[in-house]
Amino acid sequence: MRSIFHVACLALCFCGVATLAAPGTNDYRQRLPEDEIVYFVLPDRFENGDSANDRGGTPGDRLTTGFDPTHKGFYHGGDLDGLVERLDYIQGLGATAIWLGPIYRNKPVQGAPGEETAGYHGYWITDFTAVDPHFGAEAELRTFVDAAHARGMKVYLDIITNHTADVIQYRECAGKPCPYRSRAQFPYSRSVTGESVNEGFVGDGLRTSANFARLARPDFAYSPFVADAEKDVKVPAWLNSPIYYHNRGNSDFAGESSLFGDFVGLDDLMTENPRVVQGFIDIYGDWIARFRIDGFRIDTARHVNPEFWQAFAPAMLRRARANGIPNFHIFGEVAAETVDVAQLARFTRVDRLPSVLDFAFARAVEEVVARNKSTAILERLFADDGLYEGGAPAALRLPTFTGNHDFGRFAWLVEQANPGISNEELLARLKLSNAMMFLLRGVPVVYYGDEQGFVGHGNDQASRQSLFASQVATYNDQPLVGTASTTARENFDVTHPLYRQLAELAALRRQHAALRRGRQIVRAFGAHPHAFAASRIGNDGREIVVAFNTAAVAVSLAVEVETRSVAFTSLTGKCAATAVAPGSLRLEIPAFGYVACLGDAR
Repeated sequence: MRSIFHVACLALCFCGVATLAAPGTNDYRQRLPEDEIVYFVLPDRFENGDSANDRGGTPGDRLTTGFDPTHKGFYHGGDLDGLVERLDYIQGLGATAIWLGPIYRNKPVQGAPGEETAGYHGYWITDFTAVDPHFGAEAELRTFVDAAHARGMKVYLDIITNHTADVIQYRECAGKPCPYRSRAQFPYSRSVTGESVNEGFVGDGLRTSANFARLARPDFAYSPFVADAEKDVKVPAWLNSPIYYHNRGNSDFAGESSLFGDFVGLDDLMTENPRVVQGFIDIYGDWIARFRIDGFRIDTARHVNPEFWQAFAPAMLRRARANGIPNFHIFGEVAAETVDVAQLARFTRVDRLPSVLDFAFARAVEEVVARNKSTAILERLFADDGLYEGGAPAALRLPTFTGNHDFGRFAWLVEQANPGISNEELLARLKLSNAMMFLLRGVPVVYYGDEQGFVGHGNDQASRQSLFASQVATYNDQPLVGTASTTARENFDVTHPLYRQLAELAALRRQHAALRRGRQIVRAFGAHPHAFAASRIGNDGREIVVAFNTAAVAVSLAVEVETRSVAFTSLTGKCAATAVAPGSLRLEIPAFGYVACLGDAR
């Protein structure tokens, strides 16, 4: 663990930045979700504060402990103590909330022989009630949450209800992947051996306790079993019974298998069963009560039936309010690969999730900034904000991002789309994407390491580098954007150009409520295919014009503004001092540049 002297020196080294970012510590509970700036971190890949827990308290080699800092698919040693030590760094970036990757006890290692990887990411849960020993224990989590709250920072936990670790096996598959077996071909009323089973069960559409009490046999599609060594590994104990799982084989992510299939072998819970619904309400309600956390990011939300969320989300909001947390933020992961708002909005209207991660925004920014497509894509994205439950005001609460731990970092996406791109241009495009995320509607989410110019070689494991010094060869072979450093050394550089840019953008959002809560009006797009402009209108009627240039050459752009906005002050970039005429502002935007202009009504 680092010395107190080191931590104190670290804080002093960038106290000037930190003071810009420090939110009020007394009123953080009253901040609305749209007021936050979120920092998303995988605890294993951030900072190693206590090397004694690297192996999770288990003796043996990496296939037992899960620890191998030289392999991108195993634990590297990051933990909750490390997060506490680096809170100055996170807060100095401007973050007001930390989205913490899953910290629950995981199955340390799983996978076929020769293909094993570890649960360092946190999504292979066996015990939903305890902290994974690789990260610490309940005391360390409490210390982290309390330390964040003392700074006025919120903590969001990543939660999973769709699946557990891969513990249940199927006799018909002999350790090989099992193809999905549908309800039509393999009904609940007949076992795989042809017996009549589950008499009186009328199907999963009748979601009552009485109906599911008649579901006594889980062998309708496959013959599930649990090895003796793992028969009691899951907590709470009810999770150990195969009757609470779908047991239909691997999802092909289409049709009914998207809801009822195993996610790449992970045990898919039967979330239609009222026992499962109440079980997870109890599990995660307890995390709220014990730690007074401030929100949930929901993993694999699209793979759970709507009725589950219709019961679960309101129950969590009630539990939060009962514990003095009035603005508890819930947002679901509805993974999407297109700019299709309807895919996301459906989960706020039908499933009744309070919010969802804005994958459509991420895809739109990728199209216009990385792939050089017309900015008309952004206009179409924002035109559909009304599809969300609650309309455009609800879109202000959507967490926006540009890259993440599953789909890859934005720098990698830009490199893929622009082979041979220079480091200077790559840095400029990253800054442009950050500006869109912070100045346009939504709640910006910074993926840890992006502020240090991490790139990666792909998605998933290839985009999960450590901020502390890495020993992974396929991470360390790549220079970072904006610096000569690599991941072979620790990267907590508060002078990095991306870190400083994000801190400055965060300061603008805090200073100007219109950038957090203001109504957004799209002003210019498409006429110049690489220019985009919008106004953010605050409750006081003052207008902030934000404009972006995705081209490699400067553009001159005429932007419609409110007729009462006569004089303009530059918040960032260069703005014209006055409107050229009532309702019209002309902007000169440099290559891959952006501006934000505050109007003064007269």
